[in-house]
Amino acid sequence: MSIEKQVPKLAFMVLLVIVPKIRARGSCLEAKLCCPGRDSSCVVQKAPLNSIIEDLTDRPCYCDHACLKVGDCCYDFKEACRVVNCEVSDWGPWSKCDADCGPGMMTRQRFVLKSPQNGGEQCPELSQKRGCAGTKCEDANRSQKALKETALILRGEFSKMRTMNATHDIRKNLRLRYPKDPAKERSQEYCVVFEITKSHHKCSSLAEDAAKLKKGDRVCVACEEAAMRKHLGYRCTGHGVDGKATRWAALDTSNCHGRWVRMSEHSVCPCHSDPTPDFIFV
Repeated sequence: MSIEKQVPKLAFMVLLVIVPKIRARGSCLEAKLCCPGRDSSCVVQKAPLNSIIEDLTDRPCYCDHACLKVGDCCYDFKEACRVVNCEVSDWGPWSKCDADCGPGMMTRQRFVLKSPQNGGEQCPELSQKRGCAGTKCEDANRSQKALKETALILRGEFSKMRTMNATHDIRKNLRLRYPKDPAKERSQEYCVVFEITKSHHKCSSLAEDAAKLKKGDRVCVACEEAAMRKHLGYRCTGHGVDGKATRWAALDTSNCHGRWVRMSEHSVCPCHSDPTPDFIFV
């Protein structure tokens, strides 16, 4: 192809490059125009309609919100129409892993400080997630084990019988110094409050104590030192998990058993003004 034939084409390409860089002189403020959404009639045009535009700065410009995407806004559109872009805060810290053991998820969030207005940039994502792995597998396994245990209980009056012959215990007279277990030294007796959710009809033979083992009743069960188990970290068997249902069985009455839900744990039994518990763990 000859150079003469290429000149018009090259001139047209140069024009395409130059035109977008020439800013229209139209003013939204002077025209008192500011239209929401897309509105082709929201235009500022100095030259008469359908006339040939000789001065490129006189080409039409728009004052509708869609001009931000098309790129044909009047020079003062953002100021005249008060275009506000969305502003967000910095990311907050990552949350803890939602799984105590194994695969889980962590999240973080940020918040909108200034909402977009008049076609301004929309807000970016406000929440993010990422995978994580829970490392408290020992605690999770301990809780699962506690859910499978059955609490063996006796009436609270049996608590006093454990200390009746305490002064005659021959082990207290032995002059042998056994090494102390730090975990045992830190352990303390405690009391757990349960709510009965199920009770076998045989429990009625417990006479006056039967009322404390009916569905809906709350009972205080003491975990005393004599019932603490070393392999369980010096706690009582069957002391349950907060908010979870576990099993119990009364040893002094045949076939008296049921289910209860652990409500809370205390250093002193709060069920009565008398600190004597309703029941004790065995």
